Amino acid sequence: MTSLRLFASALLTFFVVFTQIAPNTVQAFTGTYGINYGRIADNIPSPDEVVTLLRAAKIRNVRIYDADHSVLKAFSKTGLELVIGLPNGQLQDMSSNPDHALNWVKDNVQAFLPDTRIRGIAVGNEVFAADYNMRVALLGAVKNIYNATQKLNLDNIQLTTSHSSAVFKNSYPPSSCRFADDINQFMKPLMEFFSQIGSPFCLNAYPFLAYTYDPENIDLNYALFQSTKGIYDPKYRLHYDNMLDAQIDAAYAALEDAGFDKMEVMITETGWASHGGESEPAATPSNARTYNYNLRKRLAKKKGTPHRPKNVVKAYIFALFNEDQKTGAASEKNYGLFKADGSISYDIGFHGLNAGDSSLLSIENIYAQGLSRSYVMVLFFSTLVLLLFWS
Repeated sequence: MTSLRLFASALLTFFVVFTQIAPNTVQAFTGTYGINYGRIADNIPSPDEVVTLLRAAKIRNVRIYDADHSVLKAFSKTGLELVIGLPNGQLQDMSSNPDHALNWVKDNVQAFLPDTRIRGIAVGNEVFAADYNMRVALLGAVKNIYNATQKLNLDNIQLTTSHSSAVFKNSYPPSSCRFADDINQFMKPLMEFFSQIGSPFCLNAYPFLAYTYDPENIDLNYALFQSTKGIYDPKYRLHYDNMLDAQIDAAYAALEDAGFDKMEVMITETGWASHGGESEPAATPSNARTYNYNLRKRLAKKKGTPHRPKNVVKAYIFALFNEDQKTGAASEKNYGLFKADGSISYDIGFHGLNAGDSSLLSIENIYAQGLSRSYVMVLFFSTLVLLLFWS
């Protein structure tokens, strides 16, 4: 009986220490690995099944491209960290009408907190590749959404917008990268505002697309993180053994040239298609597996790039599922790590929906499941009282 009392006492001491050091807040991006959950498909699993899949794969950071309420409800009390999207089609309305922006944040963010861990809002996606009116509207929309979050005391919501490589006029070698001339008039004021509120520069980076556009001059192994001679940047005096690192440092070079040398670069989309059209011969299951497997290993090292070794690379993979209703090139439908039925597209260490969930009952997993700290305290002290009673 004495041993049980000693165990209960030790358990109480551990719990007091744990509750004091356990973080009450989380960053917009936890760790280095996330995934894009696109839903332009009519055959993919339900949001509830997606939650099961993500938790089994231990993928915590998730981006969606809208604020679909069925997804927000399914993610409630799951511990998954979510970035929601304001679609491009709503930018002009949000830019011209602050009240609409406030209502949007109330309906799609505040209404689901804190149970659904909404950590960020992506205001538009690749807007500078869209028409002129959207480019003009972007900054106003960002400011109005930000002001809405401040008015509602939602201080932990990070605002971003993602850019394609089309915003650059040159990216080889990385040190030569600059923003395109027709982009600068929009990019500089946007980056000034993001710099003020601490937002990163978000880049959708696709070595697959770069290789597809120029297979004669780009080594496939360089794009796939495979053994290669790589490239040498004479200005930086740095060697690059993979294209993604070079693309990230190219973005840093453009930011430095524009006067934003302290801004972090985050990868909000990267991936490799497993199937494509006749003009996309590199879109194969083998190449997709190689890229995503090696990318996962690279991110797990938690290291930076040659030019910014202290800035740990963070990336959202594109994408969770193949999306059968996407338009454009055949590859657009085939970026998924998982097939429509929830099975894996190829093996990079994840399991499909039918593999089961082997999560253990632990304090860490209880919090990961989204249970409140007060609930854990009740559970803990109930157990403690029983131990003391039995002793």
